[in-house]
Amino acid sequence: MIALGCDHGGYPLMKEVIKYLESEGLEYKNFGTYSDKSCDYPVYAKLAANAVANGECDKGIVICGTGIGISIVANKIKGIRCALCSDCFSAKAAREHNNANMLAFGARVIGPGLAIEIVKTFLNTEFSNEERHIRRISQIED
Repeated sequence: MIALGCDHGGYPLMKEVIKYLESEGLEYKNFGTYSDKSCDYPVYAKLAANAVANGECDKGIVICGTGIGISIVANKIKGIRCALCSDCFSAKAAREHNNANMLAFGARVIGPGLAIEIVKTFLNTEFSNEERHIRRISQIED
């Protein structure tokens, strides 16, 4: 299951992500927001990140205007490795090298076509399980 969270700036793009997830038959839990009415991104980042951290969801996707604020908040939650990605190469590396469990991007930075490709890459890339990456993740968690 994939945890979703966004603010008003990310809401239109989150609707596109949801369409993609549904077209692929992927389960998700939407923690909001549910409109383009102004709101505070920390609320939704925390809800989605906590769902990933406590095991309710396997991965998460969070979106705000730039992706910066919402990723900072998600990364404050113990056990979260949220990667802010604006390209597929970064999304692939985030999964392979960092075992990132959350993806963030900015709705005012990338368009829906690229966003969906980034989501596909993130969700379909496995962690490498290489010793050097395991060691580095352990250092992050310490």
